[in-house]
Amino acid sequence: MSVANRPSNRPLSPHLQVYRPQLTSVLSILHRATGIALAVGALYLATWVIYAASGPRGYAVFQSFNSSIVGRLVLGGWLFSIFFHLCNGIRHLFWDAGYGFELKDAYRSGWTVVIVALVATVVSWIVGLRLV
Repeated sequence: MSVANRPSNRPLSPHLQVYRPQLTSVLSILHRATGIALAVGALYLATWVIYAASGPRGYAVFQSFNSSIVGRLVLGGWLFSIFFHLCNGIRHLFWDAGYGFELKDAYRSGWTVVIVALVATVVSWIVGLRLV
């Protein structure tokens, strides 16, 4: 039997159980997840516009969902997705320019992205509530 055809008990590639999640890998996965959330949120926004165009009754139905706890969680998650994806995208632009590859810099910029996204989400939510 050749070496290529021999069965092996080892995994072909490292598995998730082998490695501890690190900030850089978690932020990479979160960046992709927020990109998907933004695409779904765009459909949600389009649905909102369609209901608004359908008349006052349709708009009231959609607004009643937006005013519910689940609706507010959806909108808050979408808002966080916008800010996180924006901040992490700026971080990637710096990486593309060749800055921030040292491990301490990568961790510092990663935590900065998370904190700025959270603060921006909370501040814009509070400002939005005051405008209503």
